[in-house]
Amino acid sequence: MSHSAAPTISSSHFPDTVRAQRRVLTVLVSAQILSGAGLAAGITVGALLAQDMLGSTSLAGLPSALFTAGSALAAVAVGRLSQSRGRRPGLAAGYFTGAIGSLGVIAAAVADNPVMLFVALFVYGAGTATNLQARYAGADLATASHRGRAVSTVLVATTLGGVVGPNLAAPTGTLARAVGIPYLAGPFLLAALAYGLAALVLAMWLRPDPLLLARQIGATDSIAAPSPAEISSADGSGKAIASGGFVMALTQLVMVAIMTMTPVHMLAHGHDTAAAGAVIAIHVGAMYLPSPVTGWLVDRYGRLPVAAASGVTLLAAGVLAGLAPGDQVALLALALALLGLGWNLGLVAGTAIITDTVTLATRAKTQGAVDVSIAIAGATGGMGSGLMVAATSYPTLAFAGGILALAVVPAAAYSGRPRATPVSSPHS
Repeated sequence: MSHSAAPTISSSHFPDTVRAQRRVLTVLVSAQILSGAGLAAGITVGALLAQDMLGSTSLAGLPSALFTAGSALAAVAVGRLSQSRGRRPGLAAGYFTGAIGSLGVIAAAVADNPVMLFVALFVYGAGTATNLQARYAGADLATASHRGRAVSTVLVATTLGGVVGPNLAAPTGTLARAVGIPYLAGPFLLAALAYGLAALVLAMWLRPDPLLLARQIGATDSIAAPSPAEISSADGSGKAIASGGFVMALTQLVMVAIMTMTPVHMLAHGHDTAAAGAVIAIHVGAMYLPSPVTGWLVDRYGRLPVAAASGVTLLAAGVLAGLAPGDQVALLALALALLGLGWNLGLVAGTAIITDTVTLATRAKTQGAVDVSIAIAGATGGMGSGLMVAATSYPTLAFAGGILALAVVPAAAYSGRPRATPVSSPHS
């Protein structure tokens, strides 16, 4: 009798769970479109704002380091809040904090106070952490064979805001100047609005909470229960978590380091803020737009080959950025596109490795802890990039980053994760 009852219990949950997953993804996509614009502000003008206020290229990487360091603290906070209360309050609180940080940056620019700027950028980093944490929420109700695609759906939504945001650097700067705010602080007006709206969308409409629902049905519903392939590969869970985290952290370090100094490099060669914003827009688009294809590759061919491909792609990006003449915007744009693509491959593959391995009981807390390593790596890349360019040159930074990224290949092999095994479900 137990054998006949089990399928009935499981199947009764499927329609509601499938509908819930669709709703969750719809709400997450809406919030990510908004947050993408907020995320792009710091990338586009953060380094330029610090350089303008401090008059030093060596500290131009400090804003990137600060808001990625802030995202490390926020990753822990969002992860723990999500663990205890669910994804909805965790993600909404993170975006709200990012909006407060954006307003703080504007206030610091008006007061011409570098210390206030650094504190505000640290708080602003909460938006970056939350933007990344949202990808985990997309995977909470997904089966193993659809996990890569669920993650990628959330990530790709960031593309619209992330591409539009940098291209609004000049118009928002003009608007800021018209109301008495320094030109370079303009994009943070957009960031404050975007992060605030993203927090509102999640707080009001992310119902049911995907993590809480996954816990409720996890014991009886095969849509959330681990597959036999997942169970058999869980013996090396610690190794898989370490390897997945390393892949994401190293790709983050290399990406942030080269990305941060590219606008500074371009302005030093006579380009304006609009040109730098266009290149960063292409880069951000490449970070997120390929996500559906990346998610399909991760689900179809496995986590390891895609993770290894990220290292090779980042090497190509570093070499091209290093060889590109400073006056060649097209080549720099192509290099930054490859940089974004390499990051995307590493993030989607690494996220799938982590989510495959961690149980629902500790999922959000562990994912938050892993994202701390990503944020610390980003802070290291941001701070180190300015110092390295000041001591050597932008091409040296680009070459070094590309070579370092190759360490992803042996790390991916070390994790020993098998190719994803398709799991049958009503929506596969």
